[in-house]
Amino acid sequence: MTADRRGILLVLSSPSGAGKSTIGRRLLAENACMAPSVSATTRPPRPGELEGEDYHFLSRAEFQAKADAGEFLEWAEVHENCYGTPRAPVETALKAGRDVLFDIDWQGARDVAAAMTGDTVRIFILPPSMAELKRRLYARAQDAHDVIERRLQRARGEIGQWGEYDYIVVNHDLDDAYAKVSAIYQAECLRRQRNPWVAQKVADLIAEPMETPTRVR
Repeated sequence: MTADRRGILLVLSSPSGAGKSTIGRRLLAENACMAPSVSATTRPPRPGELEGEDYHFLSRAEFQAKADAGEFLEWAEVHENCYGTPRAPVETALKAGRDVLFDIDWQGARDVAAAMTGDTVRIFILPPSMAELKRRLYARAQDAHDVIERRLQRARGEIGQWGEYDYIVVNHDLDDAYAKVSAIYQAECLRRQRNPWVAQKVADLIAEPMETPTRVR
């Protein structure tokens, strides 16, 4: 990846259980030029989550100190825990021509888009139905019953923010939803505005002399 191509901030949002994290992991696995934005959070680690890889796990006091110092690109309190995006690694990646994937809620997506106008592409993943969303949340068995019920109550409000997003993908089938998100990403990478090298390429093509072809008898 050449540094004359500015990176993309690709934001995936959805209610918990709609599939954004699974789609995001597949995007990262299949696109070497993309790196995850590792958020900071005050919530405790879930089974299998690693510090610095899944999240930066902070105490509330540590988190607030970083927020007060302006070290987050965005941050919000969600489900009684705080989540934030460290600013420095994102800005470094953009300048180096690398794409950054965000798995954040609509509030964070709004703040990232406001702070990084022109660099941000927002995709909202919808569940096929509320009943299916509930089934998925209980099936993954990662949270207590009361936590799941709070997530379901919050989901309607989150879905109501769909109008702030550039693209909407309904996750009826995971492979189909992934294919659509991947196509959006590839198309955004090819936007003229994100590839300033194209102007010189076009100028070179126009100026390139063409030899007269040899006539074939």
